[in-house]
Amino acid sequence: MPTAYFNPPECRRHEMGPGHPECPERLSAIDDWLIASGLEPALQHVDARPVDPKDLELAHTHAYVAEMGAVLRDCEASGERRAVDPDTSANAHTWRAALVAAGAAVQATDMVIDGRADNAFCSVRPPGHHATRDQSMGFCFFNNVAIAARHALDVRGLERVAIVDFDVHHGNGTEDIIAGDDRVLMVSLFQHPLYPYSGAVPKGTNMVNVPIPPYTRGGEVREIVEAMWLPALERFKPQMIFVSAGFDAHRDDDLGQLGLVEADYEWITLKIKALAERHARGRIVSVLEGGYNLQALARSVAVHLRALADL
Repeated sequence: MPTAYFNPPECRRHEMGPGHPECPERLSAIDDWLIASGLEPALQHVDARPVDPKDLELAHTHAYVAEMGAVLRDCEASGERRAVDPDTSANAHTWRAALVAAGAAVQATDMVIDGRADNAFCSVRPPGHHATRDQSMGFCFFNNVAIAARHALDVRGLERVAIVDFDVHHGNGTEDIIAGDDRVLMVSLFQHPLYPYSGAVPKGTNMVNVPIPPYTRGGEVREIVEAMWLPALERFKPQMIFVSAGFDAHRDDDLGQLGLVEADYEWITLKIKALAERHARGRIVSVLEGGYNLQALARSVAVHLRALADL
């Protein structure tokens, strides 16, 4: 089955003000490049449904979901923008966008488990990997990948899933949620020191955190993946792989100082795909996280999708 592609229009309506790097134009740039490159017709386009707010509690506390839901619904009703931390704010459309972003990840998980797609990519925002069990931060409100991974385990009955995070920033929220859950192995690499200034000391034995210094280039990253990620994933034998697909480690992205290029993202994706084929029936759900240089983001997503879709 073709790669499922989720591109919900609701996710373009959330915005955090002029000049904010996490902007609706990110998704438009991806769309434009997929069309221009001829990749768009080869994907299985799927309309995303919002997640049931109760399902947010797969990854977040009941109190946090209630509190953040009240804030976002108030923005929706009033039409006013409200800051939830120094970097993150909500407008009238954020509640719906957040529910649809998480819903796309859950829906993609069901499609892949049910065999209605080989794998899936969710081109969604707001992103999620900085959202902890009980705190929003770093442009994130709810942790899309953690919710989907827990859905695969707690609702769909899988026994082992892996989360791969190659965003330039440490996925502190995902780590906070799944640290100590032996059903989940999380492997990540990230620039350090850099926001959120965490990850150097893992919170659980089910974490393979690899902090790397600024100006690390693709060849060194490939060596890290071969030496540290892949052996741990091979031993774990995940039944499904979730990807926090942040493309801000690209050398052209100003929010970090790493040196990856499109060929590196293609290589990483092919390694993940080969491992999924060995252990997980090819089941991968990839969810967009960072990436703020619009051209670099669009090109990188395209090579990621080409690798997922065998194109």
